[in-house]
Amino acid sequence: MFQKITRIFHIKDLRSKILFVLIILAASRLIAAIPIPGIDLSKLQAFFSSNQLFGMMNVFTGGTMSRMSIAMLGLGPYITATIILQLLTMISPRLKEIYQEAGEQGRERFNQYARIATIPLAMIQGFSFLKILRGQGIIPVLSPIETIGNIIIITAGAVLLMWLGELITQKGIGNGVSLLIFAGIVDRIPSQIGQTISTWDPTKILSYVIFIATALVVISAVVFITEGQKNIPISYAKRIRGHKMYGGASTFLPLRINQAGVIPIIFAISIMLMPGLVATFFSHSTIPVLASFATKLNSIFQNQIFYIIVYFVLVVAFTYFYTAVTFDPKNVSENLQKSGGFIPGIRPGQNTSQYISYIINRITLIGAVFLGFIAVLPMIVQKLTGVVSFEFLIGGTALLIVVSVVLETIKQINAQLVMRDYESF
Repeated sequence: MFQKITRIFHIKDLRSKILFVLIILAASRLIAAIPIPGIDLSKLQAFFSSNQLFGMMNVFTGGTMSRMSIAMLGLGPYITATIILQLLTMISPRLKEIYQEAGEQGRERFNQYARIATIPLAMIQGFSFLKILRGQGIIPVLSPIETIGNIIIITAGAVLLMWLGELITQKGIGNGVSLLIFAGIVDRIPSQIGQTISTWDPTKILSYVIFIATALVVISAVVFITEGQKNIPISYAKRIRGHKMYGGASTFLPLRINQAGVIPIIFAISIMLMPGLVATFFSHSTIPVLASFATKLNSIFQNQIFYIIVYFVLVVAFTYFYTAVTFDPKNVSENLQKSGGFIPGIRPGQNTSQYISYIINRITLIGAVFLGFIAVLPMIVQKLTGVVSFEFLIGGTALLIVVSVVLETIKQINAQLVMRDYESF
């Protein structure tokens, strides 16, 4: 490991990319520490600790929301815009063609649509959140000019983070959006450790031991499922060209158990947050019927049993949805047929496509149920052990993002090392 780290910093190009990523991550955390003016921090902390829905949103934004940072929305608007466009690919053939069939240029065009949609979404979310906080007495009543100014600042913070994420993707190592969320999660670890130490209770030693054991088991399981794959054997027919024979080799088609990564949980959180956000927004309405309905809807989403069930179902459903969007068995089958490859015992073409679909549906069920279980695990462990401080370390979006980002970044660094120093491997 130390030899590999030494080689990384001996390669100028790779060293520059890693330093660039670290500088961008430091800049993002600096932006996250700048608050908007006129906030009662004590009321703000109490609000987030008592509201399950906004507590989850705060974890999702890397803690920027609980500090009322200028980047308090995090990458939420950009991710929401991407989700909306990917959902629209299911009903818009033209958009699906741009996303799947137009190559790199089409993907760039699709990303441009997401960037444009991020701005109005950030403005709407910023205005809604400011109105909710004003209703809770956390911020004072703002004049129209002050409200517009704060919305512009919040929108600019979301767009700035989006730009920093894309800079990392283009010029650095790894996926920029995932790395920025990862940095926000890791940034909270020291304060969480300090909070746990300051509230240490010797009578709960058994709960802490159970908690640590659960954390280790869950982290191991996440790594196992994230790296797990089923290999479908592939054979290539022998072909004669001129005086030489080609083909006849055997290889395999790797199908990952968790084909969708952490995206289903991010999708599910975005969908789960929307009704509660709208309900909280209208709970202080001057129309009695609307306020009563919003209050009831908000209380339903504050019910932990209901929240866990709906959250689990959404994660499973979005795992299948995202796998269907990003993995096309028909396309894989056609590519195999064009290259002279086939699955032993399966006819090329439609039969191969159906067989791959059958396999991917079966292994996706394992990945989907696992993701759903990991997503709701923090709430279950919190009830069993009473330990809240380290909730984000043992389950849900935070853990999956941390593990996935670390594994993916390590793979990309290894690929760069192999490309530059192949013989030593």
